[in-house]
Amino acid sequence: MELNLVVEGLKFMVLGMVTVFLFLVLLVIVLHFQAKIINKFFPQKIISIKESSKQDNKALIAAITVAITAFKNSKN
Repeated sequence: MELNLVVEGLKFMVLGMVTVFLFLVLLVIVLHFQAKIINKFFPQKIISIKESSKQDNKALIAAITVAITAFKNSKN
């Protein structure tokens, strides 16, 4: 009697796991096609980013260094 209950429980477990797996596969497929459809009607715009020059970076680093030094000196 108990063996039948265990076997029946295993059947329900496998059925539940297969159901969840198939649902997740279906969800992945639907989201994949949804992304293709959305990208077809609303393509992503390519944004070009201007690279800052080395001189700008040096000036920024100098300004940050001065600010940190002034902050440390104001604590004393």
